[in-house]
Amino acid sequence: MAAPPVEFSAGWAELLRPRYLISTITLCLGVALFAFNEFFISTALPTAVEDLGGAALLSWAFTLYLVFAIIGGMAAANLKQRFGARTTLLVSATIFIAGTVSATLATDMTQVLAGRLLQGAGEGIVAALCYALIPELFPPRLVPKVFGAEAIVWALAAFSGPLVAGGLTEHFSWRAAFFVSIPVAAIFILLVLCIVPHGVSGLQKAPSIPFARLAAAGFGILMISLSGAVGSTAPMALLLAGAAIVLMAVVYLDRRSANPVLPKAAFTVRKALGTGLWVILLMPLAQAAGSVFLVYSLQHLWQLGPTAAGALSAVMAISWSLTAIVVASLPSLALRNRIMLAGPVLLLAGLAAVMAAIDSGRLWLVLPGQVLIGAGFGTSWGTLSQLMMDVSTDTERDRTSAMLPTLQSAGYAIGAAFFGLIANVMGFGEAASAETIRQAMLVVFVTGCGIAAVSVFFGMRTGTLARRQAQF
Repeated sequence: MAAPPVEFSAGWAELLRPRYLISTITLCLGVALFAFNEFFISTALPTAVEDLGGAALLSWAFTLYLVFAIIGGMAAANLKQRFGARTTLLVSATIFIAGTVSATLATDMTQVLAGRLLQGAGEGIVAALCYALIPELFPPRLVPKVFGAEAIVWALAAFSGPLVAGGLTEHFSWRAAFFVSIPVAAIFILLVLCIVPHGVSGLQKAPSIPFARLAAAGFGILMISLSGAVGSTAPMALLLAGAAIVLMAVVYLDRRSANPVLPKAAFTVRKALGTGLWVILLMPLAQAAGSVFLVYSLQHLWQLGPTAAGALSAVMAISWSLTAIVVASLPSLALRNRIMLAGPVLLLAGLAAVMAAIDSGRLWLVLPGQVLIGAGFGTSWGTLSQLMMDVSTDTERDRTSAMLPTLQSAGYAIGAAFFGLIANVMGFGEAASAETIRQAMLVVFVTGCGIAAVSVFFGMRTGTLARRQAQF
């Protein structure tokens, strides 16, 4: 087990000093590319469909990116061990650029889909390794700041991704929205060449890539994604149930493998690492209720325009960023850990406020609800990510770090499908009356509150177990 982390006081300015500036920019850029491409596509793709045709394939552009990003994230630790971080990052970023070029120059939707597949595979690996490299490139006193910076990057991408893509699409073309990632990725490659050292942890001893388990995990995520496109309730439920069986089987087999993809303690309730990973999965899963349905609810229950609804939705990302800055600035690790436990509680309170707004018709409750949801993530995300690495063994730290962005994406995907099923059962649809929509959204957010409550339990359990391991 890794030694308990030592507390040091460091300011944000130290990240901008020459010794760490390039490393900071590189890791944040790698995460930004992943987060931006996950959030911006919903704005640019409808225009691409109008230009190229193939509207029936629209959902696949989201699905393929997500599925292959998760597969790439799961494979990242094994690839790093086998080929080294530098080579893996360079190849993965090149794959991402190839996918972006394919999508930018596409003459039909099939080429766009091929590009999205390559984008997802490349960026899934890049984002995972950017987390894994934090303790290798920075001293312990700066690790909280770097995790805080990457949490801010995620939040800003959620806010600015659709805005940037919308502006490029409206004033130039949808191809410009894709193209903008190419020079950014090229800069990332140059920075990797500057800061990531050569070397492999042991090429002869490195395990093979477990393709069968990775393919099974990808198939499970694919079933989850497809459940949102089938329309009727029974097939949605069957796909989600089948996905749950497949993913549980993957975890079961992985624990018994000599060549695991996941940390050995992943998803157990007896280790802080296992319960902490549950929190990382469940918090975005619960918040997916808002990310999928909040803007729609604001427009149809309160008749807000797109700008006002989008602004209220963006409050969550702004709150996340500001809170992450404040928490990462605290000099005491013990204080950050105690505050971290409030993250799931704030998320629950925020979802409850939105639920109360839908139930009572009081629009003003949405604003504090969004602030609380964002504060929940800002309070816990960076510190919890650091804690997961601290409670990991040295041999499993890469696997743990790779799981952080991967589980976050999986949580949003599972949540979107799950809440879509609930809304569908409640009669949600384009022809639904305002009262039907209100009742459906009420059930969606009540369920989200229930999931957030489970994350509160796992958060408290993580604190208890981490104290026993002297990591808290």
